[in-house]
Amino acid sequence: MQHAYKLLRKMVALFYLFIAFSGIAAVFSAILFFYSIKDLPRLPEPLSRIIETPPTEIFSADGQPVLLLGGREYVPVNRVSLNFIQAILATEDHRFWDHPGLNILRTIKALWLNLINPGRVQGASTITQQLAKNLFFSFEQTYTRKFRELLVALQIEAQFSKQEILEAYINQITFGVNAVGIEPAARLFFGKSAAELTLAEAAFLAGLPKSPTLYSPYSYFDRAKERQMVVLKRMVATNVISAKEAEMAAQKELKIIPRKAGRRSGNYFLDVVLKKLEKRYGTDVLYHGGLKITTTVNPQMQAWAEESISNGIVRLEKDMDDSSNEKPDKNELRNSEKLQGALVAIETRSGAVKAVVGGRNYLETQYNRSVTNSRQPGSGFKPFLYYCAFDKEGLTPASVFEDKPVTIPVTGAKDWVPKNFEREYSGPVILKQAMTESINTVAAQLVAITGPEAVIEVARQCGIKSPLKPVFSVALGTSGVSPLEMASAFATFATGGIRHDPFFIWRVEDAFGRILEEHIVNSHSALDPEVTYQVVDMLQGVVDQGSGKSIRQLGFELPAAGKTGTTNGYRDAWFTGFTPTLSTSIWLGFDKNKDLRDKRHWGITGGRGAAPIWAEFMKKATAGEPSRAFTQPAGIEMVNVNPKTGKTAYFFSRDRIKVALRQGKESDN
Repeated sequence: MQHAYKLLRKMVALFYLFIAFSGIAAVFSAILFFYSIKDLPRLPEPLSRIIETPPTEIFSADGQPVLLLGGREYVPVNRVSLNFIQAILATEDHRFWDHPGLNILRTIKALWLNLINPGRVQGASTITQQLAKNLFFSFEQTYTRKFRELLVALQIEAQFSKQEILEAYINQITFGVNAVGIEPAARLFFGKSAAELTLAEAAFLAGLPKSPTLYSPYSYFDRAKERQMVVLKRMVATNVISAKEAEMAAQKELKIIPRKAGRRSGNYFLDVVLKKLEKRYGTDVLYHGGLKITTTVNPQMQAWAEESISNGIVRLEKDMDDSSNEKPDKNELRNSEKLQGALVAIETRSGAVKAVVGGRNYLETQYNRSVTNSRQPGSGFKPFLYYCAFDKEGLTPASVFEDKPVTIPVTGAKDWVPKNFEREYSGPVILKQAMTESINTVAAQLVAITGPEAVIEVARQCGIKSPLKPVFSVALGTSGVSPLEMASAFATFATGGIRHDPFFIWRVEDAFGRILEEHIVNSHSALDPEVTYQVVDMLQGVVDQGSGKSIRQLGFELPAAGKTGTTNGYRDAWFTGFTPTLSTSIWLGFDKNKDLRDKRHWGITGGRGAAPIWAEFMKKATAGEPSRAFTQPAGIEMVNVNPKTGKTAYFFSRDRIKVALRQGKESDN
């Protein structure tokens, strides 16, 4: 009896608690409602005016207009293929004809996901809610914002017909490549009107708005094709087409219209910018928010970069083995059989990216090789090794090692037996000479002393973020990196060890001129300036007398430092170099990792293939700049030594080479 009484008391307490909670919830809901309806935007009349948002403008670093994202072409819904209408509804809002502007089930699911993922606002927008977003110029993902969107969506549903809502929506969808609305998209990608779209084409286009950059058929055709399959499966699931129809549509060849010549310059650069902005703000904000974006690009440098890559590739192809230059694939979206190139130029004292080229021709291939980390840098990675050896092991540019066949034991694996490209050995050499001539056997002996982990740590300090395998061969550049990373990392040497993260955007403003973000140049000391200068002096030797001497032969006269890179089998040719103001990395190769060989079957090295492109670009990019030497720290002195013994060489010595040594550090070994 006593137990039953206690149970009854608990039930009564729970009842009162429920009543109290309900009352609090009701009061909270009322407060939220009245707060949210304050200053709600007015609905336009007719509804088609809802898509009249200001365009997003993108500018260069010096304020020149680069790209305008906006401009609409309105098409009535009855002039759009039923295939597309069914595809977009199945993908975005399959209950569109039935709900009053709010999908209850999707909303409950989103609320649950928000509860289990605090701090993240999960969307459950219907087409009407997505349309309502265009009336708001505050793009924060907050509960209040979502609630106000819902109120406007309900208002839209009450005031306009479903056909008017759908018509406004399909004319404001963003498909990428500056195509806003279904009619411009149909013409851009397929060369036909929206009314003529087949099921395969309609499903393909319906998949793009989820992320126009990520699924761009010009850059990522395979991804866009996979997305088409998702749309077709949704159409089957919602019973608008049969499984057989979906299968036939999936197998249908899509004839994408190639990009037209004469479009904006600097597409590779802008693709990076648009991808970053889309990830940061979302598609709606980027294409409908009236943003004003100031980028870091220098339009003239960008044009010179594209021209230099194109000219360099043409020169090489004339002298290349025919078997390495087969005819391209019939599908113009894929250019894996053509020689490709990439270039990234970075302002050393800020990290601002001034030019980006991701392939031989943007109109042929939009795959951006400048930012992908899939290519090995070869000997271009050695500066990190030499810095590590000087800093961690106390070695100097005058330290003597023997260039000879070496075998490096590897615990639990096959011994590592690196070889020089020329298969020749020079005997005793100082480390500066080993760097200048890019001697692999000496580099192998160094990494055996330092360990690969220490070399990777230096690369990380310079800004290399790609995965690097902790194996001895990492010192010879056997882990993939990107030209963007290499240009940025070498800029750390150019500034005496001061690191700046690379960036593409200076400032973003909203439609009312309010600053949403602004880049403040941050720098931090990453390397010891004296050891850094020792490496820079060695890299100057590469340009002046070593594997990169073609740069001087081609007439580039300003003080410069850099390193060539050539991978096994001549599959990658690199040159990354810098002046005190500009760091530029060049890569050449085939997407399918074929050898770079000339008609005599000789391999094309970084010095022969990439360095001349660097020289052509840098001559133009630095034209008019005064000759600035790299800043020599007070603790460094230049000493003449014998290149074989490392001992001090006096003025009457026939064989001598100047090295950078810390004051008080003996050059004799």
